[in-house]
Amino acid sequence: MRLLFRVAIVFILCLAVVALPAEPARAQGAWINLSPDEGVPGEEITVYGYNLTAETRVYIYYDGDRLTLPRIDTDGDGDFKVDIIIPESYRGVHEVGAYIAGSFEATEDFIVEPGLTVEPEEGTVGTDVTVEGHGFFEDEQDIEVRYYLDGNYTVMRDDIEADEDGWWEIDIQIPASDQGSHEIDAEGEDSSFAEVQDVTFEVTPSVSLDKYSGSVGESIRMTGNGFVADERDITILFDGEAVETEIRADSSGYWQESFEVPQLAGGTYDVTAEGEFTDKEDIDELSFEIGPGLMLSPSQGHVGTNLTVVGGGFPTNKNVVIRYDSIQEATVQSNSKGSFSVTFPVPESQHGARQVTAEAGGIVEATATFTMESVAPDVPDPISPPDESRAGVIGRVRPTFEWSEVSDPSGVRYNLQIAGSENVTPTGFAHPIVSVTGIVGTNYTLNATEALPYGAYYWIVQAVDGAENEGDWTTARSFRAGVLPLWAFIVAIVAVAAGIGAAVYFFVIRRRIYYY
Repeated sequence: MRLLFRVAIVFILCLAVVALPAEPARAQGAWINLSPDEGVPGEEITVYGYNLTAETRVYIYYDGDRLTLPRIDTDGDGDFKVDIIIPESYRGVHEVGAYIAGSFEATEDFIVEPGLTVEPEEGTVGTDVTVEGHGFFEDEQDIEVRYYLDGNYTVMRDDIEADEDGWWEIDIQIPASDQGSHEIDAEGEDSSFAEVQDVTFEVTPSVSLDKYSGSVGESIRMTGNGFVADERDITILFDGEAVETEIRADSSGYWQESFEVPQLAGGTYDVTAEGEFTDKEDIDELSFEIGPGLMLSPSQGHVGTNLTVVGGGFPTNKNVVIRYDSIQEATVQSNSKGSFSVTFPVPESQHGARQVTAEAGGIVEATATFTMESVAPDVPDPISPPDESRAGVIGRVRPTFEWSEVSDPSGVRYNLQIAGSENVTPTGFAHPIVSVTGIVGTNYTLNATEALPYGAYYWIVQAVDGAENEGDWTTARSFRAGVLPLWAFIVAIVAVAAGIGAAVYFFVIRRRIYYY
């Protein structure tokens, strides 16, 4: 029984010891305890004081410098407790002291170790963050900072130098990396990676657009970052509806895809994305503004091309006037989504960029450019009058000029010039006598006001299409108008008349006089 009683007493005493709070054992004399007694500058530790002067104000010093703290007083047993932040200080042993009534009553050593902090601690790819190093050796050099990616790392800087307190700071931008925690670590000339307390940066998913406004049908490029590595089934959502699906991220959580702005009325809409593991709620939504816009099909062509104009982002259920080079070509009504479509043949217009506009309520809402073809037509072959030929006999002549037909998608008209010299320039004869433009068909007869007097002439012809593309002029062909000038013809008539008169006189009149 006595043995059992003794065992019971021992058991109760053991339970009592276990139940006692974990408090440092008291010792004779003033003393302090640090918890923890090692760490990185900037961290918080607790200073416990024991057996100091009772009910007296206490000041805490670090390496001889007093710390700014709320008032601290010992209790009736001369004990106190206070939390402090370890000041910036280089790696090694530093003294923490409790100061009362003009003297230090107790001190304790604190061992500074190197470590990092990062601000902010989470964000998207591309976030600018500040990395600080604390507790490195005094003036330590060649400090290298690494950002880790799935077992690999990117060196962000390798030329950092600590100050006299072992502190340094750099700004970095978070590189392309997948969703989740990524380690940031550092080593220096005297501090290894294993010795430095690293930090982590939490990458969150994000999306961005190459443009944040546009019109219906316009191609927009979205870029995703910070998704889960190799994430599948990523979908782009525009106003909550899928516009592009089955996108896959790469091993760094990056992807890029283009989509067309859907047919919606003008206004501002939310754009985001979601994936196999990434919820749309995890991503900050983007705002995209749809404005009125036009799409042309085709966007280039020739005169007579059937041009389809598709509009989107317009006011709903409104009459829209379509103009080509400021000339009204069509009227159409937008639907409940602010869209419309209308087709008309392209009218004759100059080659190059032509403007197509859409008006609603008399206000130009959108413009687009149709490119009219710029290919000049071929050169026709001159047929009549033939080279070095003669046209007419006397007086002012009105010859007919003829040439071969030239075909062109925009239609063809012809220009004709006549001159007394064969000097041809890119714009035609230097000094044309006759210039006729816009001839329909492959021949032209000079009118009365254009009739040519006797003389030598040259003629050229040029094809011009409905887009005002001018072909080259033909080589000059020569011809002569008339056989004799009018005055020579009159002289010849007078001479013939005089000869006939003389013959009549000699052979008829004179004989009669002789015989009578």
